[in-house]
Amino acid sequence: MEVINALGRRKSSVARVYLSEGTGKITINKKDLTEYFPSAILQYVVKQPLNLLGCAEKYDIKVNLDGGGFTGQSQALRMAIARALVKINEEDKKALKAQGFLTRDSREVERKKPGQPKARRRFQFSKR
Repeated sequence: MEVINALGRRKSSVARVYLSEGTGKITINKKDLTEYFPSAILQYVVKQPLNLLGCAEKYDIKVNLDGGGFTGQSQALRMAIARALVKINEEDKKALKAQGFLTRDSREVERKKPGQPKARRRFQFSKR
């Protein structure tokens, strides 16, 4: 099997995934998964598509992660892994789509407006 690559995005995070046959090792920016995401919840989020299909020990995954925070990065990585698994086996698409792993969450941070402290927050009104 050749190397399969896929892309996942969430907020301002971009995950580029390179999936090949192996023993289940996940390397993110030349670091191990447990080192890059110390939180067990984020590790679980990343492995969700692999656990759903029962192929967590089948593939080695090399990842380039860029931008955003740790939550956005983990969700971008989850999407990229799901897309790569669909490229390998088209029948898995239905199960992954039902869980929402293939849907791009398009919510972005709203820009700050001039004359206001934040995007929607206004300065406190003073009558006198």
